[in-house]
Amino acid sequence: MTVMESPPAPTSTDDDPTKVDACASAPSAHPRPDGQDRYTISEVVAFTGLTAHTLRWYERIGLMPDVDRSHTGQRRYTNRDLDWLAFVGKLRLTGMPVAHMVRYAELVRLGEQTFEERRELLESTRRDVVNRMAELQDTLAVLDHKINFYAGAQ
Repeated sequence: MTVMESPPAPTSTDDDPTKVDACASAPSAHPRPDGQDRYTISEVVAFTGLTAHTLRWYERIGLMPDVDRSHTGQRRYTNRDLDWLAFVGKLRLTGMPVAHMVRYAELVRLGEQTFEERRELLESTRRDVVNRMAELQDTLAVLDHKINFYAGAQ
């Protein structure tokens, strides 16, 4: 069972009992339909762009625990694993420290009683992203000023 394979639980803060925390961005198209979704590590490497070393490392540190194995011990990933990896990729792009990503994965496995802590972790990361975006906007303004200066100097 992977992080994503915990049973869906209704949110405790919403009146809609069908709303669940899938812990992933909107699912992208999968190479295979559910039920036929058993991917080898090399197939996941080809689909995600991650390396086999990274996938094994994610498993070792608890970011991608309990990857299913075949009777011969080969890792077998599912569409839910691909969704989880896509979400982790988004977290990586935010600059979230790996330790926080691992903590988030632990919280997901603990269930709905951790919704508040998960939200706080994501809100903190969002604040960091907004601050970085502001810094990049300032940097872009400086670059634009210099580019315009050099364009006018010709």
